[in-house]
Amino acid sequence: MTSTAQAPQTGARTAHPEHLGHVIFIAAAAAMGGFLFGYDSSVINGAVEAIRTKYDIGSAALAQVIAVALIGCAVGAATAGRIADRIGRIRVMQIAAALFVVSAVGSALPFSLWDFAFWRIVGGFAIGMASVIGPAYIAEVAPPAYRGRLGSFQQAAIVVGIAVSQLVNWGLLNAAGGNQRGHLMGLEAWQVMLGVMVVPAVLYGMLSFAIPESPRFLLSVGRRERAKEILAEVEGTDVDLDARVAEIEHAMKSE
Repeated sequence: MTSTAQAPQTGARTAHPEHLGHVIFIAAAAAMGGFLFGYDSSVINGAVEAIRTKYDIGSAALAQVIAVALIGCAVGAATAGRIADRIGRIRVMQIAAALFVVSAVGSALPFSLWDFAFWRIVGGFAIGMASVIGPAYIAEVAPPAYRGRLGSFQQAAIVVGIAVSQLVNWGLLNAAGGNQRGHLMGLEAWQVMLGVMVVPAVLYGMLSFAIPESPRFLLSVGRRERAKEILAEVEGTDVDLDARVAEIEHAMKSE
């Protein structure tokens, strides 16, 4: 999947002020995948010592369990584009959100070290998908004049996700008396740390139902009128929609 931005042919196009808020909401919703990317990849830091003592493993085995999520990341990033070209960008976001939820629940309630590692791989797969689909979707939906600024939402969301995960870990650790294996809500503190990710993952899934499909994907599957409607939503009705559609189709054929 590619989302190469094409230079405007007839001057800079900008979203009208009344559309800009809607466009920002769309970009922010898509960037929730970046937030989960940062959160999931960082939240494990607060559980390292608890996992070591619970499963009585050495540093080498612990490092492998922590890093195993990278396998899922690689697979998710490698397959997300192809999947998105087949079923759409929004569906990929929804799949990633579901995987984040499953990974959070499985990681918080593991039966053994091995299934814990498996849930980490599942979470890594979701990270890989989110890291690809978020910026690609934003680039395809954002008006050209705002594309660079809106594209930065993904990177900002990753950093915010990392920061929030550490703040959540800090708060939960204090609530458990400074012990990662202290009890909170009937679970050990480290389990709650990992399980809390269900909240932003569910929010990400819900937001994916509130934003439109990429006009580029709609054109690729022959839904020309729906693509025009979405372009009108984000760029304004006085834009030459036929010219915009022709421009996108030309770019797709060139690629």
